[in-house]
Amino acid sequence: MKAMLSTAVGGPETLELTEMADPAPGKGELLVRVHAAGVNFPDTLMIRDLYQMKPPRPFAPGGEIAGEVLAVGEGVSGYTPGDRVLALTGFGGFATHLTVKANVAVKIPDAMPYDEAACFIFTYGTSHHALKDRAALQPGETLLILGAAGGVGAAAIELGKAAGARVIAAVSSQEKAEFCRQIGADETLVYPRELDRDGQKALSGEIKKLAGGDGVDVVYDAVGGAYAEPCLRAMAWQGRYLVVGFPAGIPSIPLNLTLLKGCQIVGVFWGASVFRDPKGHAANVGDLFRLYAEGRIKPQICARFPLDQAGAALEMMQDRKVLGKVVITP
Repeated sequence: MKAMLSTAVGGPETLELTEMADPAPGKGELLVRVHAAGVNFPDTLMIRDLYQMKPPRPFAPGGEIAGEVLAVGEGVSGYTPGDRVLALTGFGGFATHLTVKANVAVKIPDAMPYDEAACFIFTYGTSHHALKDRAALQPGETLLILGAAGGVGAAAIELGKAAGARVIAAVSSQEKAEFCRQIGADETLVYPRELDRDGQKALSGEIKKLAGGDGVDVVYDAVGGAYAEPCLRAMAWQGRYLVVGFPAGIPSIPLNLTLLKGCQIVGVFWGASVFRDPKGHAANVGDLFRLYAEGRIKPQICARFPLDQAGAALEMMQDRKVLGKVVITP
């Protein structure tokens, strides 16, 4: 097998293509031939030791994969060689072969291509959990999405529309705004890459103008930093502010705003929810496969890279040049 390994703390340029002995499935495991691996922002953090999960080196990044079962370990039932599966792996996905716990693998529909399957659960799982479980988004409500052109943001656009919400997509360029309109956003807003106090006030005013009425019912914040406060100021009474990620930094929030608006600031830790509420996660996965079959959601893949160019894929992700998803195809 081959894998792109992180052997030292650093950026994408530190990854090394390495040949290794083929793995064998242990008890309760599946051996999977990886056909595709999704690329996500945590991959760029993990290789720098900036993520909450710090695997021992050497390790391959890559937290979600799709592929073909080659062998089944002791004690595994319900899977046979040849089954098509996706799996959340945490890390290890940037490889040609991988062993995964059978209980984290999910069989995929025959009509779902491997590349779409590898870009499915992490982003749609996060956004579905956020909008359904944490925000209880209702038809007719207004949803503002920060970082709407990224993987979880694009998924939130599609899921927000599927839930009957009015969606405002906030992004950093006109190109990204056009992408968001193409996948269903009702309104788009381009925010500056640097935001001072005057810029914050202007951004809040633009959001209020687009939202109309009392403001935004739900904010999906996958950006953080200086962008958080203007969005909170533009919220409607009893709105829900979803804390999803911080690529622009961890924001400082004036908590008096939550009192004035009667709103909630709600954390979204999808990875933990999967383990704490496996029945809820299974139900959500069922929802997502149904929506996919109905054509209401579909991973938006903007680039595909071979395994030996996984570093370039991570650079594209960290430089915020991704529209939707990027995939590695070993």
